[in-house]
Amino acid sequence: MLTPKKVKHRKWQKGRRRFDGMATRGHYLSFGSFGLKAVGEKWINSRQIESARRAIVHHIQKGGKVWIRLFPDKPITRKGAEVGMGGGKGSVDHYVAPVKPGKILFEVDGVSESLAREALMRAAAKLPIKTKIVKRS
Repeated sequence: MLTPKKVKHRKWQKGRRRFDGMATRGHYLSFGSFGLKAVGEKWINSRQIESARRAIVHHIQKGGKVWIRLFPDKPITRKGAEVGMGGGKGSVDHYVAPVKPGKILFEVDGVSESLAREALMRAAAKLPIKTKIVKRS
């Protein structure tokens, strides 16, 4: 699964949960002909990304190429079970990728449109966010 090799700060602050608008980076197809674009905003963890990637690769089999356009680099901490209040912040539990509406999550190329659509629909089922399939015009 995807985790950063090295981070500047081991623990981050959570940040305010507010609507920042549309994604300004990574919002158009750069590599492939077909892509999976986020419609909502959510944190996507490395397990969900890996599960979606495997669904795409399994469906397109030997043909085509897949690009993952997001990387989980935000550390999420968790305190142990039955630990009381106080005692500081918990240890890093997992990493997430914050996703805004408009962000391209995956790209596929080298396969037919019907195969790419089916593969991306299977990947979308693994993600906790509403998505749509886009193609290069």
